[in-house]
Amino acid sequence: MNAWHRLGLALCTVAPMYCATPARAALPDEIQVYGADINAPGEFGLEFHVNTTPSGNSQPSYPGEVTNPHGWRATAEFSYGLSQTWELGLYIPTVLTRDNTYYVTGPKVRVKWLPLQPVDGTGYYAGANVEVAHVDQRFDQSTRTLELRPIFGYQDPLWLFSFNPVLDWDLAGPTKSGVPAFEPAFKAARTIIPGVRAGLEYYMDLGRLNHPAMGPSQSQVLYLAIDVTRGFLPFNFGVGRGLSNAADKWTLKWIFEVPLP
Repeated sequence: MNAWHRLGLALCTVAPMYCATPARAALPDEIQVYGADINAPGEFGLEFHVNTTPSGNSQPSYPGEVTNPHGWRATAEFSYGLSQTWELGLYIPTVLTRDNTYYVTGPKVRVKWLPLQPVDGTGYYAGANVEVAHVDQRFDQSTRTLELRPIFGYQDPLWLFSFNPVLDWDLAGPTKSGVPAFEPAFKAARTIIPGVRAGLEYYMDLGRLNHPAMGPSQSQVLYLAIDVTRGFLPFNFGVGRGLSNAADKWTLKWIFEVPLP
């Protein structure tokens, strides 16, 4: 075997480990970077997550997939504070497709733990959120998923920084695996007037840890986002631009915090 043959064999052996691997499809029902927010003990919470994709990838990544462009996603998130550091959550995601077909895509439940919290709105915070989801196969090839979302950050009256190095396991379907996908998310925001922060949110899907997506196959989205905590209806609004071929080109998102009596 000459040197060229040996080189070709080595490339054939190594290339599958590093070649571009398409990022897995997933329903974008919740687009946010978790910070230090947690319900007080005995407190109920309700948020509405809404997003739409004016321009994006319309080619299904697997047979039967309902793609994102020109559709709307609306998710009700119910939460309850168990203690100073523990919180329960329930999501009811829904989708209105481009052809005006409406789906309830399947429930998700979560548990948040935040043992390190800012004092009087200033300081470091750390914890984790665990989420189990059952999703209609038209929106996620894996109908059952498990997400572990570590939460790290710092905030003060002027700045907020947050990092969520998310690990996501497919528990069912043809993509079932014991190896998680790595989906880091970052946020940096600055207070511009009291009760209003503006900044950037950055989301990536790097694929499975043992076969990471490379180059344009990595999903990367950058949002210009604003958080408004003053007034009757606090909200987050963001305009997202896909930075790679694997990401939708434009996405708009809102999160409304509904006041409860």
